[in-house]
Amino acid sequence: MADQQKKTLNPNAPVFVPNANARAFVPGQNIHPVVAAPSPQPPAAPVAAPVSTPAPTPTPPSAPTQPPVSNGEQHLKQSANAPVEAKPPVADVSSKVEGASVGPVDTWDEKEEETEEPRSQVPLQDDPELDEEESTSIAPVIKPKHRRDPTAPADARMEHVNVIFIGHVDAGKSTIGGQIMYLTGMVDKRTLEKYEREAKEKNRESWYLSWALDTNLEEREKGKTVEVGRAYFETEKKHFTILDAPGHKSFVPNMISGASQADLAVLVISARKGEFETGFDRGGQTREHAMLVKTAGVRHLCVLVNKMDDTTVNWDEERYIEIQNKLTPYLKKCGFNPKTDIHYFPCSGLTGAFLKERPEATIGSWYHGPCFIEFIDNHLPPMSRDFDGPIRVVIVDKFNDMGTIVIGKVESGAVVKGQSISLMPNRTTVQVIQLWSDEVETDDVGSGENVRMKLKGIEDTDVLPGFILCSLDSPCKVGRIFDAEVVILEHKSIICTGYSCVLHIHAAVEEVTVKVLICTIDKKTGAKVKSRFVKQDEKCIMRLESAEMFCLEAFKDFPQMGRFTLRDEGRTIAIGKVLKVVE
Repeated sequence: MADQQKKTLNPNAPVFVPNANARAFVPGQNIHPVVAAPSPQPPAAPVAAPVSTPAPTPTPPSAPTQPPVSNGEQHLKQSANAPVEAKPPVADVSSKVEGASVGPVDTWDEKEEETEEPRSQVPLQDDPELDEEESTSIAPVIKPKHRRDPTAPADARMEHVNVIFIGHVDAGKSTIGGQIMYLTGMVDKRTLEKYEREAKEKNRESWYLSWALDTNLEEREKGKTVEVGRAYFETEKKHFTILDAPGHKSFVPNMISGASQADLAVLVISARKGEFETGFDRGGQTREHAMLVKTAGVRHLCVLVNKMDDTTVNWDEERYIEIQNKLTPYLKKCGFNPKTDIHYFPCSGLTGAFLKERPEATIGSWYHGPCFIEFIDNHLPPMSRDFDGPIRVVIVDKFNDMGTIVIGKVESGAVVKGQSISLMPNRTTVQVIQLWSDEVETDDVGSGENVRMKLKGIEDTDVLPGFILCSLDSPCKVGRIFDAEVVILEHKSIICTGYSCVLHIHAAVEEVTVKVLICTIDKKTGAKVKSRFVKQDEKCIMRLESAEMFCLEAFKDFPQMGRFTLRDEGRTIAIGKVLKVVE
């Protein structure tokens, strides 16, 4: 039957529109729906339609092979009684024929409209439902709320604060960082559950929170942070960059690099019996880290007394006061003011107690101060930023990803996408073709922000940590011989002309030699006395010389590039500041 119909089709008939509810097509009959009559009627002649399509031609002599008309009418009655999905009428060829009734006919035009309709309903970026879905992801795309213009209204800016977590090894720095990211919505619960399962398989159940920051496989296997981890979180008023410093003494150089980028230091102390004493004794990293962050220019210090939920402590107030009384005198000696610069908080990194919210009343009821996140959001003094000064971006790392990308901190000025700047000490002019502020791409960055930049005009092999991006009209100073004021912290023997050690200044690491010991300075009177050598706990002025040229500034001109640390045999032996660049 189908083959006979295919042979008798009229090539000049109007375009066939498929309809699931229509009767079977019979050549020579009207293609439009006809209202069923009570009695059989002969097939009506085709009505000429006022359209450009040609009218159907008379059927050939093979018409007797067509099915009886009554079958078509019976099919029409059945289709009329069947439930039909109501659709809006669409103007097509059938609607233009006089006397034809408009039925539920599917057309290609209607299907195109149905496919286009969902496109217009796609929610824009400002849709609150979309924002809710984004906030639950691991790394949600947060609209950059960075301070661009110093003249902009205060409510249009979000202050940027760089926080470094320091302390002895295994004090819980990475765990607290991961817990804060979870509490602020930067890591979702599903990801933490995945980390927990993986940590349980390796018998490291209590380490899963630290895996949010320790992404390296080696760090996860050993449970020790090696490189400075980076992450960020936002509160209602501020944007925070987390710098997770390694606590092991073998990785102190990495910690110094992270401290040079920090505005606020969080000293994590383990309250567990024996662990605090190990870290605070001579040779422990609690002492060294506190001294190093002060040398790096960090003014404010928050002390988190962690592991208060341990069975050896059990939220004991006496243990908390004991740690506070032992630690405060040493921090005061480092240069922190106990009344204005130091703030103590009891907490548990594993449970999150006193980090963002208070636990139940039976836990730590003796502590009445603010929680940690509440304090840094509402009570932390504002940081001083120089947006109008010359551009100074300290490079701390670099890599190649479809071009040279550098990581660093903007210490001064502002950088705009497409701007040409100078890379020192190479004196190479480069162009900034892409900018990221904490992994969020942006068009400009300002002082105080941790940034990534894609540079044009230089290869990544020609960039080293400690290089500086500067304004073309105001490059930083470059030298290898300089005078410095140095305080000897710990050294068994004397230091005299010819002594060599390692210099850490901002993110640069250079080997230096004492060229001339100019004089010693009396700490009490300030009197300067000529001397041939200097020993522990003494202050002096010496001339240092390095083999290679590097970027530095006098402390009075630009403090961030004028502070330095001297290390020898894996220990910090001295701190100092640059007085004058000689050569």
